[in-house]
Amino acid sequence: MTTGDNAKKAVAEALNGLLADTFALYLKTKNFHWHVSGPHFRDYHLMFDEHAAEILASTDLIAERVRKNGHRTLTSIGDIAGRQSIADNDAGKVSADDMLQELRNDNLKLVDLLRATKELAGEAGDNATDGMLDDWTDQAEQRAWFLLESAQNA
Repeated sequence: MTTGDNAKKAVAEALNGLLADTFALYLKTKNFHWHVSGPHFRDYHLMFDEHAAEILASTDLIAERVRKNGHRTLTSIGDIAGRQSIADNDAGKVSADDMLQELRNDNLKLVDLLRATKELAGEAGDNATDGMLDDWTDQAEQRAWFLLESAQNA
């Protein structure tokens, strides 16, 4: 395997990890959408749903970058679970304040993962992935900002 092949494989592995975390964040965001309650219910319920839709929309694009680069992508829930670094939240009751904080922290973690993957894409000369990562980073930063500002009123 050449150095270029190793660099492309590293990008594919990073993208698969990113994809696992994106699915984990999507499901957690939907979980909180379904279970949020309190005086800001409507606002948070709608915001979480908007965030979840944006997160889910990126999953196909991430997976297709892996495939376009000649590698295999995730195949199952078990595959996601084995690769995700964003923790699940299976608690029976989570306060709206805690939901906002947890999702903000997870989106900031996703930003870190996106930046690390961007570095690998740059090293591999993968300009298309590099550019897409900028868009996904901006989206995650915006979600983190909205969650921060929403917590100010909580």
